[in-house]
Amino acid sequence: MDHDLDELRRIGGILSEALALLDGEHQRLSDLYDGKGDWDSVAGGPRQTILGLGEMVGGVRESINHIALHVGFTVLGMEKRAVFSRGRLQMEPLCVPSGTDRMARPLGEAALLLLRELDGFYADDFGGRIDRALAAPEATYPPADWDAYARALRIEAEAKARAEDEAKAREAAQANPGGA
Repeated sequence: MDHDLDELRRIGGILSEALALLDGEHQRLSDLYDGKGDWDSVAGGPRQTILGLGEMVGGVRESINHIALHVGFTVLGMEKRAVFSRGRLQMEPLCVPSGTDRMARPLGEAALLLLRELDGFYADDFGGRIDRALAAPEATYPPADWDAYARALRIEAEAKARAEDEAKAREAAQANPGGA
């Protein structure tokens, strides 16, 4: 899918604005807690909040780089490279919004609301995941009980596999109503 340069400029501007907000908060918290013995591994603690912010900063920065690279190849007429780089354009920023799972509340809502505007650009309910992150009452990662966390992931994966198998069986039954 080709993207209009004006659209990419708008998207890059949103990403850049969100990056400045996230990076500023990351730096502020890093300076505040640097050298203090208050580093923990508890969900929502200072260390986890800084890690979550850092992950989102890196993901947004990488998305900006993908857009810049694609635009550069396109403007320079380097068609083969532009075609290759086009595939990366709509890869949502890594750790956005999953980095919020580590973070103390309240979250950096301004940056997340900006990124929410990109729901139509990024696939797979990007905006919905941001809404759920903003609505979450507390940080959830890392879990206090790793065994319970692993069980919950396994149960979720098994349920998803069962649902997929059932859907395939329904499709097969509809394709062959006589069962022969």
